Amino acid sequence: MLTIHADSRGSALAVEGEAVVGAGDLAELADGYPRARVRRWPGILTPGFVNLHGTELLEEAYHPDPREADALGTEPLTGAALAALAPDDVRWGGSARRGVQRMLAHGTVAAACDPLRNRAVRDAVRRTGLDVVERQGRPGGVPSLDPFASGLPPRTPPARKTGSAACFAVFDVADEAELAERGASTCVATVIGGRLLYRRR
Repeated sequence: MLTIHADSRGSALAVEGEAVVGAGDLAELADGYPRARVRRWPGILTPGFVNLHGTELLEEAYHPDPREADALGTEPLTGAALAALAPDDVRWGGSARRGVQRMLAHGTVAAACDPLRNRAVRDAVRRTGLDVVERQGRPGGVPSLDPFASGLPPRTPPARKTGSAACFAVFDVADEAELAERGASTCVATVIGGRLLYRRR
């Protein structure tokens, strides 16, 4: 189904399958695709973010299951706490899925990783649909689900245009300046390969 995604500024993307088939003003795209479904989002459409700390967040941190919150808390476990937990493959797979969901909730459309060594993590990440891009060495900064909190300039993919992959994120802010001020937790939707993988409830 062809869908036009529009933000509060009137910017829009026409998406069919996994690809962007049109980009521009909502009025122009609606005229060009009169049978398309129109989905209006609060805030702004963006290309989303590439989280530079994919390895640290997915393979070197354990994201507790909500049912483990009483014993483990809700924040990712690293270092000595992770070593003491010593997760097995089942736990690692579940952690990776939860970690990806938390990334998606911050508008992440791709994670930059060293080659993932843990098969359970690698398989779980592949099934989520999150794009994984290779990186050269550790990026520095502080691993964070919110790219604005990492201490590094947030990295974004190229702007979406006709023919590009339908990967983008929507943030409930007025503009890019407010996004930088309030952070990526303002994300309301993340789309990868034309699939709505996260929507804030």
